[in-house]
Amino acid sequence: MTRLEDILARMQSGEVTLAESVKLYAEAAGLVEYCSRTLDKVSLQMDEIDLRLAGAGRDGENETVRGGAEEKP
Repeated sequence: MTRLEDILARMQSGEVTLAESVKLYAEAAGLVEYCSRTLDKVSLQMDEIDLRLAGAGRDGENETVRGGAEEKP
């Protein structure tokens, strides 16, 4: 993120040449793509964790119900 902010500041300063601007733009686009892929992966991991936790909760509830039913004559 810091590098993207640095690139933006340099481009907004008006003190870079057109060639430098193109290079900075390309670098920024690569960083944005990397960040987007990383966020997608992390989001998927969080979804998987949520599913496991939800499944564990249901399993625990089922065991409680089964345990309660087994205790009744």
